[in-house]
Amino acid sequence: MSIKDWPEGERPREKLMMRGAAALSDAELLAVLLRVGTRGMSAVDLARHLLGEFGSLGRLMSADAKTLSACKGMGLAGYAQFAVVREIGRRILCEELQENAVMRSPADVADFLRLHLGHERVEVSVALLLNRQNQLIAMHELSRGTVAENTVYIREIVKLALDGFADSLILAHNHPGGSPEPSPEDIAFTRRLSEALSLVDVSLLDHFIVTARETRSFKMAGLV
Repeated sequence: MSIKDWPEGERPREKLMMRGAAALSDAELLAVLLRVGTRGMSAVDLARHLLGEFGSLGRLMSADAKTLSACKGMGLAGYAQFAVVREIGRRILCEELQENAVMRSPADVADFLRLHLGHERVEVSVALLLNRQNQLIAMHELSRGTVAENTVYIREIVKLALDGFADSLILAHNHPGGSPEPSPEDIAFTRRLSEALSLVDVSLLDHFIVTARETRSFKMAGLV
């Protein structure tokens, strides 16, 4: 049965207009985004099929182009739709966090960093500059490299902290491979940076490793 033949109050678009987007199920939200189904499947049926294939809305929306476009009823155009929606949502959340960012706890920092770094496909290093109240002054990208190579220089980070009048700093980088475990090089670099920053009265509060699914705090692990 086509969605057009459903009772009006059960059609995803009409339901959205009457009750708001929060009233829609995951499959109904996807159906509105997809607009049409495929042979033998309504848009809602296709949405349910995709959710079943990937296991969750998050995994579906994060699928890469090759994986998603190979699914029944999808293609590169479908992938582009999902990628755009995901990125718009990420940017809105980043703006809200940036405007109101106070780093009260490792959990606050982890949420902020996952939005900024969790989606990256290459290794990226950033520094968060904080004032005395742990409010975010600025976030600076330090380097962007291949998955296996990313070079950060301690003197550049110290200069950024001084130029930004930061009282403290949080370092972070992502591991595109998926493991949040710090390498011996990560640990050694963090200790050298902490020593260098202490000479100019700037505290290194933490160093985070970020993946798409989780984060690892050096402070919580006793490494800072």
